[in-house]
Amino acid sequence: MKITSYEVDKLNDPTGIITGDRFEFLLGIEVPEDDELFDENNSLDLRVILVIEETEARIVQYHFINRSNGKVLDFGLEEEEEAIVLSFCKEHYNDII
Repeated sequence: MKITSYEVDKLNDPTGIITGDRFEFLLGIEVPEDDELFDENNSLDLRVILVIEETEARIVQYHFINRSNGKVLDFGLEEEEEAIVLSFCKEHYNDII
């Protein structure tokens, strides 16, 4: 899996109930041909919610989206892929659009 583009936005909690800061990422991804997510006719996005609490960062939610029709796909990240995504998000969460 290769991250080809991204957008990031900070989510606001008007109630003040949620602790920490939440960031929403929309990652454009490219998957290899041998991956079960591969479809030569469709591009994929990965929507990720990242939480930053004090010195800890973690992914609390993610899902794959078929870019051509907006449908959510029922696939999960492998541990190695999730580590790559977390590292990328930690590096870029301050790049707010």
